[in-house]
Order: sequence, then C-alpha cells, then structure tokens
Amino acid sequence: MSSQPTPLADAAMAPLGDCVLSSRVRLARNLVGFAFVNRSSPEQLADIVHRVQSVRLGGPFEGGARWVNVQGTSPADRLLLFERNLISRPFVEATHPRCAAISADESTSVMVNEEDHLRLQMLAPGMQLRELSDRMFAFDGAVERSLEYAFHPRFGYLTACTTNVGTGIRVSAMLHLPALSMVQELERVQRAAKELHLAIRGFHGEGTDALGDFYQVSNQKTLGRSERDIVEEFAGSIVPQFVEYERAARRVLLERDAAALDDRVHRALGILRSCRLLSLEEAIKFLARVRLGVALGRIDHIPIALVNRLLLEVQPAHLARATGTSIGNGRDDRAPRAELVRNSLR
Repeated sequence: MSSQPTPLADAAMAPLGDCVLSSRVRLARNLVGFAFVNRSSPEQLADIVHRVQSVRLGGPFEGGARWVNVQGTSPADRLLLFERNLISRPFVEATHPRCAAISADESTSVMVNEEDHLRLQMLAPGMQLRELSDRMFAFDGAVERSLEYAFHPRFGYLTACTTNVGTGIRVSAMLHLPALSMVQELERVQRAAKELHLAIRGFHGEGTDALGDFYQVSNQKTLGRSERDIVEEFAGSIVPQFVEYERAARRVLLERDAAALDDRVHRALGILRSCRLLSLEEAIKFLARVRLGVALGRIDHIPIALVNRLLLEVQPAHLARATGTSIGNGRDDRAPRAELVRNSLR
C-alpha cells in the first residue's frame, strides 16, 4: 500500500488553503435487485462485490483500479486507509464482504458495501468543490451506464439512510478554525451552522473528535434539491462564509495582542522541536497552532505543506509504517512520534 503523501498535503497552494484543508464530494448509490447492505446475506454482499469489480470504472480509474479486499487486509492497512480519508470508520470495523477501489493518485475511492452498495468519493486539497463535482458527476454517469442504480421517479436515488435519499450527495470541507475558537466565537458559528442544516463533525468526520480545531462541515439535506444547487451553495456561500469568519477572527487576534499570538504559536513550535514524548492529541493540537502561525506569516521558515503532511504522518498507522513497528496491544508510540516531528521540524 502506498505511503506517499496524499494530495491534501498541497492544500496551502489550493484556493482558500489557509483555512480549508480539503474538499470532498461523496455519492451514495444502491443497485437494483439487491436489498440494502444491512438486509443482505453474506452471499448477496459477495455477489455485489464481484459485480462491481467486473465493471470498468473509467474516469479517475482509467489506468486501472487498485482493489483492496478489506476483509483480507491487516488491521494496520485498514487503519492506514482510514487515516488517509479513503474509507470510513464503519467500513474499517465491519465484518461482512466488502472492498474498496483506490485511484492511483488517491483522489478517488469507491467503497463497496459500506452503508450503501456504493459510496463514490472524491477528495481535493483546499476549496475545489466545483471542480470535484464536475469530475464526480461524469464518473457517476459512467458507472451508472454499467450498473443499474435504485432510483425512484419521485424520491430520487434510494439509500439505506433516509438523510441521503434524493440526490444521495454529501458535500463537505475540512476547515481549520483555530482563531474562532481563541476568540470564543466558535460555538456561535456552530449554532448558526446547525440552523442552516449543516453537519459539523470532527477530524475524521462522523463519530470523531474535533482535534486541533479541525472541523468537517457538510450538508444534511439531499432531498428536494439538485446536486448542482447543493454544490453551488456550499462553494459559493457556505464555505466562503466560514473562511471569512475565521480570517476576521485572525485579524482580531493580531490587533488585540500580537505578542500573545506569537507566544502561542512559537511555544507550540518549541514543544514540537524539543519534546521526547508526544501523544497523538498533543501532536495535532500543537501542529494546528504552528499551522496558524505559518498561515499568518508569524512563522516564516516552515512550509505549510510540511505541517499538513505531519498531520497525517503522526497518526498511528502511518507512524507504525514509518518506524517499521506494529500498532495496538497497548504499545506506547509517543517516543517515535516525538522523534518523527523533531526531525521533520529541524
């Protein structure tokens, strides 16, 4: 399995990359003639796997798909895919027949037999929802020409969860909002987001914690609106508003007490450069503060792409692969994580 940096490491060079770590477009689809995943037998789920694998996916898989038999992979490899945001936490932990197709550049993945028969997903660094959606709709259309989707003329695409019925689309952005947290405006922004029927989740999406003030914001409504309308609202209004709130909060921090802000980000950098034990939570917290300092030009000798890459490499499966060690079994990985970060930030 690849250990190359994901495209998300290039977020700084992408639109709104100071605040938007990544964009994602995901489609939920089910096949005609099969019960939903939670209602299907293992034999039926295996049949779905074989049927999807026999299809030429095209698009981002034009050079060939790398199929991963998730059941047959090690827990470490499954966790690695999760950390790279290529598969979901429920997909990691499930026990039924399932597989995933990964594109060569890891920008696209297809989960077979997650909550739905198909979960098509595309990722890109920074704010690129319009470009992603264009590619996704073309890819989805190509798949639909080979596999018949379950579709109702009134309700749209039929999905296992009612919140996805209709377009079946989830549009999301991973946002870095440290300044809103520091000026104690984050809760107000979160309340406003919920009133707009947005879901706000943690570092790895649903069911995960918001480490380092990273938040995944996505739509909750998919019924009664077109895919294009949902994407355009997110790309043209919702994400830019979050970015403007965060940038305004950053200006407030600089105007209120620049020395205190400098102390906070440089203190985090000092800890990362000298620590000998570093937990995952501490690593992400301090890297997030350094990322803020880099984005504001208060730390000018560290590229933000390096910080983005370290946010990935400090996670357990990536760290184990880099150090040639195993994960789990109560193993203390704080020392190798500290060494990795120290060496990278010299």
